[in-house]
Amino acid sequence: MTSIATVLVNAFQRPAAKTKSAALLATLLAAGSATAAEQIKVVERPVGETTVDLTTKGDSVGDMLVFANGVFDATNKTQIGTDQGYCVRTIVGKSWECFWTLTLKAGQITVEGPFMDEGDSLLVITGGSGKYAGAKGSMKLHPRDATPTGYDFTYDLL
Repeated sequence: MTSIATVLVNAFQRPAAKTKSAALLATLLAAGSATAAEQIKVVERPVGETTVDLTTKGDSVGDMLVFANGVFDATNKTQIGTDQGYCVRTIVGKSWECFWTLTLKAGQITVEGPFMDEGDSLLVITGGSGKYAGAKGSMKLHPRDATPTGYDFTYDLL
């Protein structure tokens, strides 16, 4: 498969095509910057979670956390979607490696990355569907309190 960069380099090497290539490059750059960044803030209430003890009894590497939870607007009052996924314990007492899907009316967003036992976590947006088809960016997860009874999720779409 030939990349856009390769096509442009080859096109610029032909003197007669320089003007057309410059116009094509300007069009491609404008199209790439036309995608507006979007930020989505939601609250997850972790009530539908199960820890599956797959290895040594108790918290141990390889255990799984599976979940399906309601997701609410930023004020934590109105349910606007759901999320579901799983995490695998990677470092006991410190972190899990997770993958999940946020489902909203306009489409889905998938994320992947480390979920920290304490403090904030930063995950990567790996894709989406519907309005969010081809989504990329990052998602910050912030515990709302020490228990935690909820998490603030901030999806920064590029």
